[in-house]
Amino acid sequence: MTTGFIVGKFYPFHLGHMYLIDVARANCDHLIVWVCEKASQDVLGHIRAKWIKELYPDIEVRLVPDTLDDNDSEGWANYTVRVLGRAPDIVFTSEDYGEPYATLMGSRHMLVDKHRVHVPVSGTKIRNDTLAHWGYLAAPQRAYYAKRIVILGAESTGTTTLAQLLRDHYHTEWVPEYGRDYCVRRKEESWTKWQTEEFIHIASEQNRQENERARNAHGVLICDTDAFATTVWHRRYMGFYSDIVNNIGEQNTHDFYILTGDEIPFVQDGTRDGEHVRHEMHKWFIDRLDETGRRYALVTGTTAERLQQSITIIDGISKAQ
Repeated sequence: MTTGFIVGKFYPFHLGHMYLIDVARANCDHLIVWVCEKASQDVLGHIRAKWIKELYPDIEVRLVPDTLDDNDSEGWANYTVRVLGRAPDIVFTSEDYGEPYATLMGSRHMLVDKHRVHVPVSGTKIRNDTLAHWGYLAAPQRAYYAKRIVILGAESTGTTTLAQLLRDHYHTEWVPEYGRDYCVRRKEESWTKWQTEEFIHIASEQNRQENERARNAHGVLICDTDAFATTVWHRRYMGFYSDIVNNIGEQNTHDFYILTGDEIPFVQDGTRDGEHVRHEMHKWFIDRLDETGRRYALVTGTTAERLQQSITIIDGISKAQ
């Protein structure tokens, strides 16, 4: 059995690394990939290793400390043989260090796309300007790097309209409000009293859909509500905050919340409770956002004005990355 070997930082993992792995898999029976980790790197090594394992479940992925100098071929060769217990048959790299490194282990070296002809990108380019090189990220990395923006508000405050407009403006993915569809089905089936288990389900499903759609986002993911908002709706219908629902609301991390103002006319669509609770809910959202320390801004005015306010906010967040 021929053993192939790749070592790198994969900081971050991108399509160029995928090309390297694809070539390696086609030229060996068993592939081992080492992910080198330093404490100073802002994307932790176990996250990068998880990305690779998700995309290539058939290869062996190990996380190793990056303690040697990059140019110390002899040190890396000795370390590799010591940890593996033997020299790999073939070393696959895209760099000049690969030849002396492989030779010192008695391994064969295969140089792959040194001049980045097949995939013209590098980890440095992506770190310096992630959005400009977004097309070179695979789904797990897009989900990780996408700025998650939540549009939330009380009933009939224009959250869905604003979310859809932002989706179209940024040509990206969005996450519809799962709870709304659930309420429609609930009404059709004539259910009566709400149960905490329903909010647990709604919050969990909202998180699941959000994480799935983030994989197709382009720089920013627009969320029409989130699991955190479900905690406030639990208070509305159950009279108290649920620890379980609250915990689900903390599972996903979001970059910013845009709260839609309640100054516009109320529109009854057949599923909403009514205007009598809208202003109170709006205040509850503000209180809860403040209590939990979330970053947010209130947008008001016409639809066009709210859209422009939101674009200004999101562009500022994207530039600050």
